[in-house]
Amino acid sequence: MSAKLKWITVLMVMCTAILSGCGGGQDSVGSTDQQGGKSEKTVLRFATWDTGESLKVMENIAKAFEKANPNVKVQIEPYADGFDQKLAASFGASNPPDVMLMWDFPTYYTNLEPLDEYIAKDASLKLDDIYESLFNYVKVDGKSYGIPAGFSSRAVYYNKKLFDAAGVPHPKDGWSWDDFKAAAAKLTDKSKKQYGFGVRAENDPYDMQGFVWSNGSSFISDDGKAIEGYMNSPETAQALQMFGDMVKDGSAVLVGGKNQLNGNDIFKAGKLAMWESGVWPLESFKEAKVDFGTVEMPAFSGKPVKGVIAMSAISVAKQSKQKELAWEFVKFFISEDAVKMKSDADLPIRKSIVQEKKFDQDPLYKPFYTMLERSDKTPSFLLSKNWKLVNRHLSTAVDSVMLGQEAQKVLDAAVKDASKYMGEK
Repeated sequence: MSAKLKWITVLMVMCTAILSGCGGGQDSVGSTDQQGGKSEKTVLRFATWDTGESLKVMENIAKAFEKANPNVKVQIEPYADGFDQKLAASFGASNPPDVMLMWDFPTYYTNLEPLDEYIAKDASLKLDDIYESLFNYVKVDGKSYGIPAGFSSRAVYYNKKLFDAAGVPHPKDGWSWDDFKAAAAKLTDKSKKQYGFGVRAENDPYDMQGFVWSNGSSFISDDGKAIEGYMNSPETAQALQMFGDMVKDGSAVLVGGKNQLNGNDIFKAGKLAMWESGVWPLESFKEAKVDFGTVEMPAFSGKPVKGVIAMSAISVAKQSKQKELAWEFVKFFISEDAVKMKSDADLPIRKSIVQEKKFDQDPLYKPFYTMLERSDKTPSFLLSKNWKLVNRHLSTAVDSVMLGQEAQKVLDAAVKDASKYMGEK
């Protein structure tokens, strides 16, 4: 063999060795088996907005899934505060994660896999164990683009010590907004910088929907085609004006604005007698040793109380090349084991776990499940594809009310400015 041919042979062997060591590709990763050889694991990409302790929960769920599926590696992609931007960019580049947490279905549903057929053929889901009203939040045009994964309804937190010091009876389920306003006035002591209630300086209209629904109105018609007579109805204006008036008369204080503490911190400091929120700050209030209780939202006279849900779901990318595996992860993510792992961050979605943990009997948690039962309305953003554009005008109007402007006047202006977006459902 010539020297030249020898070198060509050596180079071919080297190239073969290098190429064999770099195999795997985008959807697989190498691992060492018990015999010391190489085996391939399928990589499943999972995007989440979680950070800190809640991200650790996601990591533990991923590890549990990997243990049950030894040939799978779950690659967690923690997008954090940049979730929407990074997710939109991944869809735009045709390289999205296989599964992802989701809430904004109107924005993303064209990039998501409809799950109704998967659901129909899989009895192991035990969907009758999941609270039915949660499924209102995962549908667009009647199709399901996700499965509920966690949620919080909203309730009123109250400081028992402040109530007792003022001689005001603790609020009870079934109370009214008149009861609420009367208590707030009695619990306000400006000399101590203590207020009956905290009103957010900047409000998400999404969170305000429960108040408006409870007063018999809505920001938008049920068919998603009209805001005139809804967003600016007398009932909508009355519900929002109530909070603006409380700030004006001093029984409530604006919180969370520029250079202001947020309501959670002021409540923990014992300077707010009442605070409205989801379940998220509950554990921090316990840690701060606040003597507090929770109660369902008040009612407008003669009208049923309605609530709104903040919910996370889990979805599958339409462009995923491994949809069956992605579906297996979705099923695991909402399984009893996984839901128990998430129960410190979200309220459990499964009735059986709620009963096991006795959340439905715990005085602090029970109002959130009572409000869940009252949360049967469909949020505005699920009714109109252009809601984000409409919402900009509504948000400005709501904040203006809290800063002292007349609700009816600013809502009429918001409807006038936003009506141009209402041509398409």
